[in-house]
Amino acid sequence: MHEKGFLRQIKEQKWSFLFIAPAVILFVVFVLGPLIASFYWSFTEYNGIHAPKWVGLDNYKNIFMHDQRFRKAVCNTVFYTVFVIPPSVALSLLLAIAVDQKIRFKNFFRIIYFIPTVTSVIALSVIWKWMFAGGKYGLINHFLMSMGFKPIDWLMSPTWTLPAIMIMSIWAGIGYNMIFFLAGLQTIPTTVYEAADIDGANAWEKFRHIMLPLLKPTMVFVVVMAFIASFQVFESIYIMTESEFGIGGVLDSALTVVAYLYDMGFRKFQMGYASALAYIVFAVVFIITLINIKFIKTKIEY
Repeated sequence: MHEKGFLRQIKEQKWSFLFIAPAVILFVVFVLGPLIASFYWSFTEYNGIHAPKWVGLDNYKNIFMHDQRFRKAVCNTVFYTVFVIPPSVALSLLLAIAVDQKIRFKNFFRIIYFIPTVTSVIALSVIWKWMFAGGKYGLINHFLMSMGFKPIDWLMSPTWTLPAIMIMSIWAGIGYNMIFFLAGLQTIPTTVYEAADIDGANAWEKFRHIMLPLLKPTMVFVVVMAFIASFQVFESIYIMTESEFGIGGVLDSALTVVAYLYDMGFRKFQMGYASALAYIVFAVVFIITLINIKFIKTKIEY
């Protein structure tokens, strides 16, 4: 009797297997398969044309011990991360607090701040590349000259290329983080603020002792996701610095880890070396994800 019930259950579920089969096949072909192949290639010398040649850990040894461009890319990525995340998170929190107030047209402001998030990074990069154009042609230089300053050759200067991209990234990421903070703010019970009002707490005290502690899980999530995104930044680097000489700007001043991975894999056709770089990036992102899982489980007591 039990066996018949089991067979009947399998027969009833066969259509379920049929419906999920296309998704499983696509996942295996376009996700799992390339992951396994790239992991194997990371231990080989492979140019995408000839058969891979096994070299063991040589790619990883060269990356960590001899590759000066990789070190430059890591330094640029860390610099980008350190100086993009704090202002981006702070401005996002302030905007979330502002649009959470009882003001007119607050839904309109939410939409305006969120528009860069749903706009293609390619389109944003092209617009900002024009704004950062050198000489008198860029919009930002036009304003600088109107105030008596000399124009800056933003994207052709080793000093200013990466800061220019960072400015664009901060502006583009504010709306995305704002949505998470706004959702977190709306989960805080109004009774907590009412109790603080009865105790005579001012706006700063409510922000410091109520809002920030109760937003800790949201804050940790936003910071970790921003870190992962900044470590994987590529599109804006490619659009704003790519030329016939390479990617990353003058003297690799804006070369990041993922941009270097692309340069090695798809411009110099060192697929094995690029695969090793990809798994190094994966390892860092995986570690940050574990940190996220650990610290996001914060017990909140009202």
